[in-house]
Amino acid sequence: MGKDPNKPRGKTSSYAFFVQTCREEHKKKNPGTSVNFSEFSKKCSERWRTMSSKEKGKFEEMAKTDKVRYDREMKNYVPPKGAKGGKKKKDPNAPKRPPSAFFVFCSDHRPKVKGDNPGISIGDIAKKLGEMWSKLSPKEKSPYEQKAMKLKEKYEKDVAAYRAKGGKPDGAKKGGPGRPAGKKAEADDDDDEDEDEEDEEEEDEEDEDDDDE
Repeated sequence: MGKDPNKPRGKTSSYAFFVQTCREEHKKKNPGTSVNFSEFSKKCSERWRTMSSKEKGKFEEMAKTDKVRYDREMKNYVPPKGAKGGKKKKDPNAPKRPPSAFFVFCSDHRPKVKGDNPGISIGDIAKKLGEMWSKLSPKEKSPYEQKAMKLKEKYEKDVAAYRAKGGKPDGAKKGGPGRPAGKKAEADDDDDEDEDEEDEEEEDEEDEDDDDE
């Protein structure tokens, strides 16, 4: 099921507002020039680190105002029928689905990205990790793929043992015996955990498209 277009746009952090301002400045100074995201992000991070609390105050106020807007809109927001929310409660004893190679990579590198870019938004972290992953060679990706494969094999064994005890992993209801359990649950969980992240990523992608025009 796709995202509800009527759902309120996610909250924007003070740092994200600062980055938007930097983008606008860059557009004015360099009209028609595309942005090198990695270099641009690094420069923004360095500027943010050296800014005083007073200078950051303007962006923090903007973030507070946007949070009020988001909270107000969410109070009035009615999810469409059939939207996630009426999902059945998951069995806490069910095996936890395995992460993909990319998620294994993210777990290893997210702390460093956060440390190098204080105040960076969730969406920008995801975007930066995605860019880092896409630049890796197949050889560099191999350790993460092998780790993900081992976790998947362990998960499948755990699911088999769980089913033998009479358990029913989430997402297994229509899959039949040959389908790996947890696929539907994986999609649903990713949606739940990354709601705000998706909102911010979409905003960033729109800004990036503007920069490239």
